[in-house]
Order: sequence, then structure tokens, then C-alpha cells
Amino acid sequence: MSISNPSRQINQSRPVNLSRRGFLKSSGVATGGLILGVTVPQHLMAEVIHGADSNFNPNAFIHIAENGDTLIYCGRCEMGQGISTALPAAVADELEADWSRVEVRQADGNEDLYGPQATGGSASIRRMYIPMREAGAAAKLMLIAAAAKVWNTSADNCIADNHFVINTSNQQKLPYGELASIAATMEVPEKPALKEKSEYKYIGKDLARHNLNDILQGTLTYGVDTKMSGLKYAAITHCPVLGGKLKSVGNKAAALKVQGVIEVIEIPRFDVPFGSIGGVAVVADNTWTAQQALKLLEIEWDSGKNGSYDTQSYKAQLVKNVESPAELGEERGNVQRAFDSAEHIVKATYTGGHISHSPMEPNASVVWVQDDSCEVWAATQSPADIQKVLAQYLKREAKDILVHVTMAGGAFGRKFKCDYVHEAAVISQKINAPVQLTWSREEDMRTGYYHSISAQHIQASLDKNGNVSAWLHRAAFPPISSLFNSAVDRAGKGELSEILNHPFGIENVRSESGEAIAHTRIGWYRAVYAIFYGFAFGTFADELALKANKDTVSMLNNIYDNNQDVKKAEQVKRSKRALALAAEKSNWAGRGDLPKNQGLGLAVHYSFQSYVAMAVRVEVNGDDIKVLEVDAIVDCGQVLNTDSAKAQMEGAVVMGMGLALRTEIVFREGAVVNSNFHNYPVIRIDEMPKVNVHFIQAGEEPTGLGEPGLGPFAPALSNAIFAASGKRYRDLPFKPQAV
Repeated sequence: MSISNPSRQINQSRPVNLSRRGFLKSSGVATGGLILGVTVPQHLMAEVIHGADSNFNPNAFIHIAENGDTLIYCGRCEMGQGISTALPAAVADELEADWSRVEVRQADGNEDLYGPQATGGSASIRRMYIPMREAGAAAKLMLIAAAAKVWNTSADNCIADNHFVINTSNQQKLPYGELASIAATMEVPEKPALKEKSEYKYIGKDLARHNLNDILQGTLTYGVDTKMSGLKYAAITHCPVLGGKLKSVGNKAAALKVQGVIEVIEIPRFDVPFGSIGGVAVVADNTWTAQQALKLLEIEWDSGKNGSYDTQSYKAQLVKNVESPAELGEERGNVQRAFDSAEHIVKATYTGGHISHSPMEPNASVVWVQDDSCEVWAATQSPADIQKVLAQYLKREAKDILVHVTMAGGAFGRKFKCDYVHEAAVISQKINAPVQLTWSREEDMRTGYYHSISAQHIQASLDKNGNVSAWLHRAAFPPISSLFNSAVDRAGKGELSEILNHPFGIENVRSESGEAIAHTRIGWYRAVYAIFYGFAFGTFADELALKANKDTVSMLNNIYDNNQDVKKAEQVKRSKRALALAAEKSNWAGRGDLPKNQGLGLAVHYSFQSYVAMAVRVEVNGDDIKVLEVDAIVDCGQVLNTDSAKAQMEGAVVMGMGLALRTEIVFREGAVVNSNFHNYPVIRIDEMPKVNVHFIQAGEEPTGLGEPGLGPFAPALSNAIFAASGKRYRDLPFKPQAV
């Protein structure tokens, strides 16, 4: 949110218990017109606000002003995925609104008003699609009822269209603005009928982002852009080893002599989830000065028990842990009996390294802690976690922490964690001024949160007909739950559940969990466990096909067809449908005609309740791997905005190429060796392949979209490389950068 007059904004925005009318006034929304709130998704109900004071729990507001301008608040966090366009456009569709008359605003952090605002797990549209549409449909019916009252006719004689209500008897028209105040007195329909797919005006269409002009002109306010009068700036460094402690800080005098430097502050570890791991910060009158002065400090750390962490040796140990019997997760049938009678046993081990989120916008926030208030401006995926952590630190109520959610320049799970906000609060409290803390790229890469390093070992048996009769899957990776309980030393049943829940039809399946103690902070990364599960399932299916003398598509269809679980019939149907379209669009049948050194690979993976198949065409010349073309088949149910949905899949290909081909975080002596994009290189524009995105929309409700594209990419690429060169890659990334 852009702040034109920060001091005025702050004075008017004290955290308080807001009534309906109080909230509207504090949000700058006039009380005239129609105001509609959307209740929490479990209830799927809507209610109107007549201006009387009472408690309520909406997830969003629709406000139609008396001049017809329409305002919709987005309660979920926008980080480039397009949620702040897709959901309000669904409201506008049911409302029969003129999209050019709609303004979208990002809501502040307030779960009492907007419901859960945590944005991740590809869940926002899935959870909010129906309640937001029902809010729009309810508002439309109320406007129609208002017009019918004005015309003294039946509502059945009225229709809504493009911000007007029309009397079909005589073609009279009334604009929404003139009806808004009357509509606010009408009863709210509890279960309004929703449009049929054939009637959609915005849903399922290409729709430009509501803030596209601001993005193109560089006027959009991201977390790092927040400015205000009296703002001070901070830079920070942390112990490079998890659990380490600060021993001493030398040369403070030199840092304090730098013109513009205000203070050197030691920040203690705050041992709560997402609190600071402890560090040293320099405060100055601009970020550059703070960063340069920080370099003058002579800081000595005690590395502690994780000082010997080395990812190369750790990965080797994980391999040993999964290539030996491990702790039982779950078992269906009898794997050993099937192995004993098998025609063939196929074995393979797959590994993957740590990954850094590395969003283009590093961690940044502005915090002003005062005696009677705390105000935050941050690019965040979870304003509620900011409120919780700062409430614990400041010993205040969470509701008293006012969080303004800014646009995030990328997140991928990193901005669920709010250590960078907590640290800014510590500094602000100490210097009694608003503070902007910006982590450097190096600091984020070296002391952030990381996707799990992993090893998986799969053994499967084939009968004489080439059918898969049993599947043993051992996995070892430090789980995310270790963040909240350091005693957790392996994945639990929940984290192994993707193995037995996979839609493959195999009668005998067993999952086992190998020991994997966390030596760094493990955090959610886009697609989470689907990255390494998708890689293992997709690549091993290709290896099974080779052993059974079948092509991969035939092998996958055979495995799916063997699934007799009626509860998984839908998963099987949709997985096969995505696979068939991938084979068709990529010309799988004609792969034998590809030029020398080219290969085509396929994989399909189910995650976040969605089905994505990838067909990757690649050219391999020695160690040079060039991705030429990708066909991405996406079945995520109803797509709300095809433009942003397509961009999500293109982004998944870019990120998938990075994690498959080069990006890996390396630890030596407990610390991260990588420091910036020169030794953690992202994919550049000249490496981008042609990406064809095909959506399957067969009438199902929307499911996940932001994350499911990552799971099948790496295995499809690995299978394509094998087809082109005969070389099989089983370790992610395939060609790690030397660091």
C-alpha cells in the first residue's frame, strides 16, 4: 500500500478492536452504498453491513459506492501469483460488474475481519472461489431487488448487466450506484444461485492484472519500497551456523565513525518459531551506509554443535540410511511376499540438495514500535505470524500489532517466516524510531531457510507380464516439523503420506523413514515435498518401463489401470487424462523421428489436489543440456484467469530448470558456501525454452495451481536426457555449480 502521508497514516491507524462502522472508517471506505462481507469458507454465507455496530468475521468486502465505483478487498497476500486479480474478478463476474469500475485493495493483516490470510499451499482459490462468488451473486440479487422496488415490479422482470439493472419489460436501466444505498436495506440471500460456465464473463478468461500499469511503470509499492518521515535504515548479519552464538563484536568505534551511522545493535536469539536466530545490526540514515559500516565490524561467532555440517557427507549418510531397512511408515499388502515371487526386482536411489528460496526481493520490512502501538509494513505470506511473533516479543496482544501487507517481489515460502520483521521491531524499540531492515542477498542465502536435502530408495517388483506387483519406498530428509521441535529426527507418517496416497495402482506398497537430523533451518519451498517425491516417482516409472520393455506412457497407464481403489478413481482418471494430452501435444508417438542427440521425456504428478503432466524435449551434446520445448498439461479444475495461470506454469518451468540443472545450497563446516547468484545461478532469459501450456477444464472445482507444476518437471527432463544420451541422472541438481 502506497503511503502518501506516513505520519498521518500512522496516527489514524492505531490497532483497536474495530466495530463494523469503525473498520469502514479506518479503511477510508464511505459508509454510504452497499457493503457486503464474506464469511469464513466453512460457512459459505454472506452478510450485509447496515452500519450498525456488531461483530462479524468476513474474509473480504465488496463496497459499491453511491457513484457506482466498486471496491473489493483481497484478504490473501499477493506475491506475483495474481490472486488479487483472480478472486476479485470472480466476484465481479457474479456481480455482473463492469471490471473497469472495480478497484482492488490489499487488506491489512486482521484475521478477525478477513479470516485466515496465510497464503500458501496453492489453497487460496480453492478455499475462496465459492464464498467470493456467492458474495458477488448475493450483491447482484440485492441490487436487482432494489431496482424492482424502485420500479414497483417483480424482481423476476429484472436482470443485471455491466453495472446496470435492466427492466426487461420496458428496457429501463438503473446504474448500480443509484441502487447501492437501497440495496443495503435488502435481505441477503443465503445461498444465491451461481452462474453456469457458459455465462462466465471474466472467469476462465485472459484478464490483465488489476495493477499491471503500476507494475509496468515501476510505481507499485513492494516491501522494500516503504518510506516515511523519520525512517532509519538497518543492515544485519547472523551467525552462519544454526545454533551458534555471538562471542564478541570488535571495531565498533570504526563503524560508528562512518558518517550517517547511528548505532550498532546486538540482537539476541528469540527462540520461537520464525523469531531471529540472533545477529548484529548497524543502523544508519540509509541502507548503503549501514551495509558498509557492518563490514567494518570484527565479529566472532561460536559455531556450536552444527559447526561440522557438510552436505556432501550428509547426503552420503542419507543414502546409507535409505539403502538399509528403516522405520516403518505405512504398509498396504505384503511387499516382501511379492518380492519373493517376482520376475524382476528394480532398484534405484534418488537424491537432492538443499535449495534456497532466493526471491528477487530480499527480506525487507518497516516496523515502528511505540509505547502504545506497533505498526508493520512487510511483504509477507502470513501477517498473522508477524502478529504472533511480535506479540510474544513485545508482550502485547496480537490484535494490537497492525500489519500492512505490501506486494511481495517473490516469496516461494520464505516470507511465511517473519524473522526479518521481528529483528526490525527489536531495532525500532531500541532506537525509538521507525526502522527499515533489509537483508542483503548474501545474508538471505547464507542464513535463511532451506528446502530439505533428501535421499529416496525405491525397490519395485515386476511380474512375468511386466506389471508392478510391489513398491518399497524409503525416504530420508530433515522434515519441516524440525523447525518446531528440534528432537524430530526423521519424516513422520504425514510427511510420508504422499507415497501410499499416490494414484499408482500397486497392490503391495510400503513406506519407510530413514534418520535425517536437521542441521539448518528447514522451511516450506514452492511445491514442498512434491519436488523430490515427483522426481523419484516420475524417473523410476521410466526406469521400470525400460526394464519391462514398454514405453513410459504405456507403463504409466498400466500402473494406473491396476488401481482398484474406488476412492482413487478420480485421481486415476484425471492423471491418465493429463498424461494422454501430454503424449498428444508433444507427439510422443513420433519421438523416434527426433534429430540425433534429442530426446523426449514424460512425467505426471499429483499434488495440491491437481494433476500436471510435463513433456520435455531436450538436446544433449556431451555435458551440454539444452531444454528446447515443454508441453505442460494442467488439470487444476476451473481456471479463474488463464493469463496468470499460464504465467504460473511458465514460472514453474523456469524454477524447475534451475533446481534440476544447477541450484544447490552447499554447507561446509556448518555454513553455507553459496553467497549470491554467481554461485547459485538462476535461469536466464536466453535459456528459456518454448513453453506450451494446455489447461484441462472439464467442470471440476478449482484446485491448486501455484505449486503443482514443479513436481513433474525434473523427472520429465531426466527421462528426456536419458532418451537422448543414455545417461540417467538421479541426483538433483544434475550439474551442480562448483562453489
